[in-house]
Amino acid sequence: MSSRERILGRVRRALADAQDPRQDDTPPVPEGPGRDPQYEQAVPRDYLREHGERSVAETVDLLAENLADYRAIVHRCAPADLAAMIAGMLAARGAKTVLVPPGLDPGWLAATDAERIPDQVESTPHELDQVDSVVTACAVAIAETGTIVLDGSPDQGRRRITLVPDHHICVVRVPGQVVSSVPQALERLDPARPSTWISGPSATSDIELDRVEGVHGPRTLEVVLVEGQASADVTS
Repeated sequence: MSSRERILGRVRRALADAQDPRQDDTPPVPEGPGRDPQYEQAVPRDYLREHGERSVAETVDLLAENLADYRAIVHRCAPADLAAMIAGMLAARGAKTVLVPPGLDPGWLAATDAERIPDQVESTPHELDQVDSVVTACAVAIAETGTIVLDGSPDQGRRRITLVPDHHICVVRVPGQVVSSVPQALERLDPARPSTWISGPSATSDIELDRVEGVHGPRTLEVVLVEGQASADVTS
């Protein structure tokens, strides 16, 4: 018996006497890989989809507030100003090289003179560590937790390019990519894709609570909220 089978066996035994919370007219939970119908039926899924009611603007403001609370640096701009904004951020860092995912909009970097380094499979961790900055898009941003989520899409690249370089610039399209809560974000993500959830720059603390940033990811995270993009309703 594998460890997985032992764990699932314990879960089934623990749920053996659980009452089915579903109503008679509730459709059955579909079966599929990795899904246990008994577990799905026994655990209520009636948690809040979001906490409180907010307008679109209030949701975006909450995202900005929580990102800043996690020590991310938050900028806002119109689409026409994005290239100049990114160029200024790179110049302020003294970045001479910038890592570029294959699907990133080339217009975003049109105003910078920094050398573009393509995201390549053969790049070693040492080579990635020599790059000054990386610029990516995101899949979704969560206001209540101040989290940006990457899913490896072409405009975001592979996970390691946002973990090794010391400076990460992430562009969030507002309000189209902003949701209130984690449940709403999960509905937008493909579970088959690798996702990276980022709440502020990389940080850890030792036993004396001395905070150290950049241990297992970028030391500096800058998030650009590009406002006025076509979008879905963020409160849906």
